[in-house]
Amino acid sequence: MKVLRLAAIIIFTFITLGAAGCATTTHKTTPNLSLRADTKGVLLMPMDIELSALTAGGILEPNASWTADAKKFVHAAINEKIAFQNKAVLIDCKTDSLKLDAEQQKLQEQLIKLHEAVGHTILKHKYIPLFNLPNKKEEFDWTLGENASFLKEKFGTDYALFVYLRDSYATAGRVAVILVASALGVGVSGGQQVGFASLVDLDTGKVIWFNRLMRGVGDLRNKENAASSVEVLLTDFPT
Repeated sequence: MKVLRLAAIIIFTFITLGAAGCATTTHKTTPNLSLRADTKGVLLMPMDIELSALTAGGILEPNASWTADAKKFVHAAINEKIAFQNKAVLIDCKTDSLKLDAEQQKLQEQLIKLHEAVGHTILKHKYIPLFNLPNKKEEFDWTLGENASFLKEKFGTDYALFVYLRDSYATAGRVAVILVASALGVGVSGGQQVGFASLVDLDTGKVIWFNRLMRGVGDLRNKENAASSVEVLLTDFPT
């Protein structure tokens, strides 16, 4: 897990350097991707969200209260966005988790962890030119595997939306370090909002839409700003 987190930090650093000032870039399996006309809804998987305080020494200290608020506000914003844009029902997998037996709960947890790994792989190979894969060329071809199909059987939906978000906020001590470093001509980072979302076709397990969120502004701890972040996160979401 520590190796994965270190890899994530390195990948996000590369992307930040290469995408500063650039508009968000979504990836889809086809240019004019749209949801099936008869879709019964979009299944929202338990969201992988964590908010932390960034200390003077650059250490991230997770904050449970902030994280709980963020999950509530992000969920509400996603629900409103999808209902307004797609007129589709957002089905909350976490709320309806009683439908899953113990083995299916394990499969669900594995899918969420797999999504994190696949998401970081997409960030590396689709957003950093140095690591582009020649065999994929311009194709967007990533999958969570056919095991995802059990979700369709249980919840009756054609798609599942996975969300991974990390947000950090500089403490007073970190702000002081930034000010001193700036005076000395040294760059020191403050808090950052990073993450990604994927729409998965539950018939095949393929990621059919993917977008990243990366910015130095925003605050998932309040409703209004969380809605703004979700607006960016769901840019070009299929209708």
